[in-house]
Amino acid sequence: MARVELRQLRYFVAVAEELNFGRAAERLLIAGPSLSQQIKALERDLGVRLFDRDRRSVSLTPAGADLLPHTRALLERADDLKRRAGRLSGSQSVRLGYVNWLPPDLTSRTAAVARVHVDAWVAPSHTQAARVADGSLDLAVCWLRAEDLKRLGLRARLIGADRLYAVAKGGDTKDVPDVAVQDTDVLIDDDLTSWASWNVYAEELAQATGARKVRISDGAVTGPAFFDHVRRCRRPILNSPKGQATPLPPDLVRREIVAPKVYWTWSLVWSETEDRTGVLAAADALCKDVGDLGIHAADAWLPADDPYALPG
Repeated sequence: MARVELRQLRYFVAVAEELNFGRAAERLLIAGPSLSQQIKALERDLGVRLFDRDRRSVSLTPAGADLLPHTRALLERADDLKRRAGRLSGSQSVRLGYVNWLPPDLTSRTAAVARVHVDAWVAPSHTQAARVADGSLDLAVCWLRAEDLKRLGLRARLIGADRLYAVAKGGDTKDVPDVAVQDTDVLIDDDLTSWASWNVYAEELAQATGARKVRISDGAVTGPAFFDHVRRCRRPILNSPKGQATPLPPDLVRREIVAPKVYWTWSLVWSETEDRTGVLAAADALCKDVGDLGIHAADAWLPADDPYALPG
């Protein structure tokens, strides 16, 4: 008997499940005539006819029906072998996207289980989450609500958290007083393409804590435009996660927010149907021993639908 390829066996299973060569070809992302030729080659190599087919219908022959469960079992064993080999070699490639923050020890955490490639396209949280949902990324570090995870079919684990602070005028960095969140301004930008997640967060923060909303349309949520906005305002302004690591100009100061302390969480997300060992092992390595990062303290604030918010 000629050599039978695993690829041909996958084609056989797809046609057997669809009982339609056109739909099977679309599912397999190959041309219909190519699929038909491969099935004929498989039948020739096996020495049995697998399908009865005419212009209107496709059905399994008795031989095809008998071989189908054995073929599925063989493919499952082949996939398991591939997963085990990937786990042993650490060679499985994993695509990871992010917004603006990644754990500093990402490479050392994941080196033993997968080859993690950080995607060069830095995009907002809602964009990166959608890319995981459609398969463009395997993992992403982003901010999401529980309802977003459910809608997109994603799973999440806590990988990081930022305690947000306010920025105010004043060049003297000694004895800078804390500020209650209700005495701060929070910026909401008209640009939903870039700031959709931040706007959702800021709206809920204002409603829950009494912080004052300030609507803008100049991209001043972060960067030099943010600092210019601080200089024009009387009240301290909440700093976004994208500005956490940006050095402040000498005429501005950082003021810690209290009553409550305000936190932004970073989730590592992946598809709820994900079963590749490398992806799951990388997720586990990145989130292992993270702890709660202060977000569950009695004086901490999270949005009500944050995946890590405690009930009640």
